Amino acid sequence: MKNKWILPLSIIGGIILVVVIFFSWANGVYNTAITLQEGVNKSWGDVLTNYQRRADLVPQLVATVKGAAANERGILTEVTQARAGIVNAKTPNDVELMGKKINTAINLAFEAYPQIRSTENFQALQAQLEGTENRIAVARRDYNDAVMGYNTHIRGFFRKMAIGMMGDAGEFPRKESFQASAGSEKAPEVKF
Repeated sequence: MKNKWILPLSIIGGIILVVVIFFSWANGVYNTAITLQEGVNKSWGDVLTNYQRRADLVPQLVATVKGAAANERGILTEVTQARAGIVNAKTPNDVELMGKKINTAINLAFEAYPQIRSTENFQALQAQLEGTENRIAVARRDYNDAVMGYNTHIRGFFRKMAIGMMGDAGEFPRKESFQASAGSEKAPEVKF
């Protein structure tokens, strides 16, 4: 009598085992889809963060460099005008007065701003611009990689079926990778 129940119980146990394994697999597929979808969202957030960094940083950097250049231009103008005054001097007193003005202008210039640094400031601005654009490029590339991983996962036939069984299939739409806007192949112009 014991033998007649062994076969049916084995079959029922095998079916239950297959169902448990299938639902475990389907749950894993669904959970992975959620993780990948959130990874895509995070990657896009990183792109937006870098856009915001650029929007905040670049105008401030340009304004700083402009201000420093204007300050240096004023100092150089004073020194140049003082030197030009010596050429126009007609008496020894005029020469002595102009010499004092030149010395005062030079001393003030170098006390207030000991070195002319416009070129260094412009180079630093260029480095910041390049670094910012590189950060954006990396964030876009990471986003595209996340989109590829996500889209690959949700498009598999059996995975699509498992996602549909575990939840709403519309919950995981296909994502588009980053697309450059029309005309973006042309470098932007930075004006001073």
